[in-house]
Amino acid sequence: MTATAARTGRSEDAPPDGAALPVAGPAATRRAALRLIRRDGRAFGLMLALNALAAGAGLAGPWLLGRIVDTVRAGGGVRTVDRLALVILACGLAQLLLARYARYVGHRFGERTVARVREQYVDRALALPAAVVERAGTGDLTARGTSDVTSVARTLRDAVPEVCVAAAQALFLLGAVVVLDPLLGLCGLGVLSGVFVVRWYLRRAHGAYLAEGAATSALAELLAATAAGARTVEALGLQERRTAASEEAVERCRRTRTRTLFLRSVLLPAVDVAYVLPVAGVLLAGGALHGRGGISLGVVIAAALYLRQLSDPLATILFWAEQLQSSGAAFARVEGLGQAPRTAPAPLLPRPSPEASPALAAPVDDRIDVTGVHYAYGDGGRSPAAHRDVLHGVDLTVRPGERLALVGPSGAGKSTLGRLLAGIDAPRRGSVTVGRVPIAALDPAMLRRQVVLVTQEHHVFLGTLRDNLQIAAPEAEDAALYAALAAVGADWAAELPAGLDTELSAGGHRPDGSQSQQLALARVVLADPHTVILDEATALLDPRTARHTERALAAVLKGRTVIAIAHRLHTAHDADRVAVMEEGRLTELGSHDELVAARGAYAALWHSWHSQGPS
Repeated sequence: MTATAARTGRSEDAPPDGAALPVAGPAATRRAALRLIRRDGRAFGLMLALNALAAGAGLAGPWLLGRIVDTVRAGGGVRTVDRLALVILACGLAQLLLARYARYVGHRFGERTVARVREQYVDRALALPAAVVERAGTGDLTARGTSDVTSVARTLRDAVPEVCVAAAQALFLLGAVVVLDPLLGLCGLGVLSGVFVVRWYLRRAHGAYLAEGAATSALAELLAATAAGARTVEALGLQERRTAASEEAVERCRRTRTRTLFLRSVLLPAVDVAYVLPVAGVLLAGGALHGRGGISLGVVIAAALYLRQLSDPLATILFWAEQLQSSGAAFARVEGLGQAPRTAPAPLLPRPSPEASPALAAPVDDRIDVTGVHYAYGDGGRSPAAHRDVLHGVDLTVRPGERLALVGPSGAGKSTLGRLLAGIDAPRRGSVTVGRVPIAALDPAMLRRQVVLVTQEHHVFLGTLRDNLQIAAPEAEDAALYAALAAVGADWAAELPAGLDTELSAGGHRPDGSQSQQLALARVVLADPHTVILDEATALLDPRTARHTERALAAVLKGRTVIAIAHRLHTAHDADRVAVMEEGRLTELGSHDELVAARGAYAALWHSWHSQGPS
């Protein structure tokens, strides 16, 4: 099922790839980050306060050490030195405890925030229309949900606490040098020479990491598509073409990663030099001032120690700067999922009641009307005339409770029309409505109650047999689950060692293609919609099992609207009406007997198929 109760797949009429998912802009990314911080503002504020206290406690050591040097030079006693040493020890211990607790609070903040990011991502991904996912490609969606979310998680869990600690320490250390001696403080500001290199890096890094993420997504999509269609690639002799495309994607990915590596290779050495310059400047200037009696030796030593300590927090900040840029780009891609369209933007038709609000209206009945429909793949079917139409002026009415068969040669537009009937796509021109409401404009929850599309593609989720079935009906009891399996002829389920609790995975029971398809059909029974669209849903079953399954489904779905898209014309023989598609047009419509008697396209298909001895 897709868009409704099962997974869709690409069929003979499926759209091409290439429409990337959106990426959030800098302003939207900042707003999203601030929203995450505000949701756990107390923990974030406590983390900042603890980091500031830890940095303040760390200032005592160098200053007290300078006092010890001056005390010794002045002939002070051992007792004074011991007392100052104990204070240094106490301040060091306080800094250690405060920093440890600050990191603890920071990591808890990070983990809670990461959980929110992951949950929000899953919610948004599940809310995407199937057409949006198909046009973008599963590689992009997978890369955002794995490597990008992992990068954001690492930043929130590790980088944010570390950078907060380091930033507090750096500010306090620079302030302490200025307080000791303003002139030495000016020397200490030499560390800011690295800021110019950092600014150069930041101007280029965000775009470079976005390009790296896009190249990674494209490579993942290409490899996933090649692996999934390996048999087709081999059968059609496309190995060289797919290899060339893979090599091009790998090379594009290599170039983007080389670019980010070059930026880091400039940033890190320049920053290392920036650490040394302030310490050298303080020692030279402090030595000259001390020689003239301007400042004490203890002040020079304390200032040098402060600046020497400054290298550690700055190194931490600059180390995480690369990760922050990478995760910033990753977060923009993750947050961009929220900007993807949720439903196809189809205009609502007038309703019978003028008082009703069109945006909130529900279908008045289960009748489906297709009126003057034109459709072209690309940009959701709303592209300009540059995209060739695959459907041309289709008109069709499906009555409630009717069994309609869509037949025709490959590429005639059957699956495309099925996607429009299921609300996955919206027409470029014309309308597809249920109860006078455009199907594609329905809320996803309402759409699932109206229409279910089952294709020859299927998916078995990791988990038990019960988990896989309750996706369609979470509250269903065991009796209902077994009844749904029996309805589609899944007798093998009764023989599983743990029954409904059998794990469906490599370590448990691994369903074959026909069993997986029966699971998808059982979900249809459990979903209990008023309209079911079967797009060659029994294609992976052998003819005898397919016939048995279709008859069982027909009994279960009696009284519901069933639209069957199939090459096996016994389905058309059993239908109330047959619609014949040719080159994107509806050319014939009537019962099986009427169309055979008409001696048209359907009659030719029927005699050709029947002469082959169907099972």
